[in-house]
Amino acid sequence: MLDPESSNTELPPIPGKRYFTIGEVSDLCQVKPHVLRYWEQEFPQLKPVKRRGNRRYYQRHDVLMIRQIRSLLYEQGFTIGGARQQMSGEQAKTDTNQSQLIIKQLRTELEEILHILKR
Repeated sequence: MLDPESSNTELPPIPGKRYFTIGEVSDLCQVKPHVLRYWEQEFPQLKPVKRRGNRRYYQRHDVLMIRQIRSLLYEQGFTIGGARQQMSGEQAKTDTNQSQLIIKQLRTELEEILHILKR
């Protein structure tokens, strides 16, 4: 499986934000918004947060997953079904990686808070 950070080198870097709108994700992944909405139906792992007015807010791990799906479909030539199967086969590894990423982000935020409190 491709490493989401090293693949898609032609795509813009992902800013250090917590949430992204569908338009921002569309630009970051070079995929049209209607395609993103379709992929949400086809890939059960892709579940952006929905808030007022059913507006979608994607997190960093969602953007990385979309880039991975994009790579499978557009660069590696998988069908939707094949890409879905590939993604579900990697789900356990992805869950572990996402958990580690979340723990790392929480730790960084807590260290920043501790630094502020020590002032």
